Amino acid sequence: MASLRIPSLDIFRHRQFTLFWAGRWFGTLAIQMQLAAMFWQVYDTARLHGQDIREGALTLGLVGLAQFLPLLALSLFGGQAADRYNRKLILLLCLGMKALIALGLCIATQFGPDVVVPSIFAAAILAGATNAFMPPAASALLPMLLPREDLPQGIAMSSLAFQSALIIGPSIGGLLCGISPLLAYGAVLALLFVSTALVFALKSPKQEPVKDARTIGMIVDGLRYVWSNKIVLGAISLDLIVVLLAGAVALLPVFARDILHGTASESGLLRSAMGLGAAGVALMLALAPLRRRVGLWMFGATIAFGAATIVFAQSTSLWLAAGAMAVAGGVDMISVYVRSSLIQLATPDAMRGRVSAVSFVFISASNELGDFEAGLMARIFGPVLAVTIGGVGAMAASLGWMKLFPALAKADGFEPIMPQEDKAKVAAT
Repeated sequence: MASLRIPSLDIFRHRQFTLFWAGRWFGTLAIQMQLAAMFWQVYDTARLHGQDIREGALTLGLVGLAQFLPLLALSLFGGQAADRYNRKLILLLCLGMKALIALGLCIATQFGPDVVVPSIFAAAILAGATNAFMPPAASALLPMLLPREDLPQGIAMSSLAFQSALIIGPSIGGLLCGISPLLAYGAVLALLFVSTALVFALKSPKQEPVKDARTIGMIVDGLRYVWSNKIVLGAISLDLIVVLLAGAVALLPVFARDILHGTASESGLLRSAMGLGAAGVALMLALAPLRRRVGLWMFGATIAFGAATIVFAQSTSLWLAAGAMAVAGGVDMISVYVRSSLIQLATPDAMRGRVSAVSFVFISASNELGDFEAGLMARIFGPVLAVTIGGVGAMAASLGWMKLFPALAKADGFEPIMPQEDKAKVAAT
């Protein structure tokens, strides 16, 4: 009992971080509920109106593509906006847009599929455009709320907020959608109001002014910084290729409905299982942050992610599939933690928005574009074989990245990770 460790809540002595943490939790909970409802509605409607499994899977992939394209076009502008303008104000505007999207879905769901499905695609496009500005601002704001020595724990706790919302959000969204889509989207709208109120109460410190405020110049500086820092570049691109290949989240309604013979609740359960695994690992990282061999931890995690994806694809039992998703979520959390810590601790405040935007372009390419890739592969090969191929590809890519980015594989800690000459270049910009 003497060795039993109780999670330290000392990080919450920082009131501004606490408001940020709570606001992120309610906002993420709302967004995850909305995504679960949207994806189930699209797939269920497609199947009820004559599409087969492969065609329905492709429709789900197209929803992911609808989110990704505006995000790709606007993300780098979102990054420079986070460095140039008030980050709290950007978050408030983005939460307001999310609330308008939820309100629109509340209205659209009162009509038939000829209105609902196009409305969900429109919501995906608007959400993608909003996501170009929201994550860079939030990511760049977090380090302003904590002393540097508390930042790794803050990142872990912030990830815990995200993952804990990811556990219960999809389940609640699936359950409420099964009762009534209007109820699901109405609950989303209410939670977004709570999130907005918490962020509004936040008093963030004054951010460091940018010396050169030209939009294109700022974007180029952010890209140049990421390209010059091979450890950061390797971490970002590794996450891109692994999740792009092995991500199966978009196909969860397919597996739940037509392979595991479940309902919207089972689809939400599979989404929640991934969040459960991630939250458990995030809690462990908050208790005992990684300090040594972080590169090897990251590569081991991505290899395990591919293996868990293969197990999920071959599962015919709901609980085995959920267990595989929990493992995938847990090891992915390790990768997210290492990548986030490397970026936040290596990047000057004046450039955090742009570097976070570059990172988020890669993350979104792996997630939303990965949804499209998964749907397209499922259309060609069927969902089971498509996800299996993706898992094998992720494991192979991880081994290849160890050869391409040996500095990342050998990274022993988070600091120092930037050579002195690179620091001088950053200071000059």
